Amino acid sequence: MSTETTASVSTHILDTSIGKPAEGVAISLSARTGLDGEWVALGGSATDADGRCKDLPALPEGTTHVRLDFETETYFSKKQAEAQQDAPRVRDSATFFPEVTITFAVNPGEHYHVPLLLNPFGYSVYRGS
Repeated sequence: MSTETTASVSTHILDTSIGKPAEGVAISLSARTGLDGEWVALGGSATDADGRCKDLPALPEGTTHVRLDFETETYFSKKQAEAQQDAPRVRDSATFFPEVTITFAVNPGEHYHVPLLLNPFGYSVYRGS
């Protein structure tokens, strides 16, 4: 929840290759103050059955930049294993992007919802509402 002195962040992931929410994707949240500030890891969570991550850590006062790291390789490896079961492996990696990192600027008092549209060979991100 944002306050007058802090911003807040939420996210969700849609796996566009199957048209469903991406469940179980690990997400890490980091923040910094100013362009030259050091990144501080705040913690993380994972997406639920609806592809949402509802319990990301709060941002510290003075945060100007946020970084979300999405662990996509583990998610797609699991999906590939489920789909292929006993079939031979099609390629060495389940995804071209083993991780997706999104960095964005924030202002105190605002909420930032950052959806990720994801498939094994591409992704798109935007500021949602």
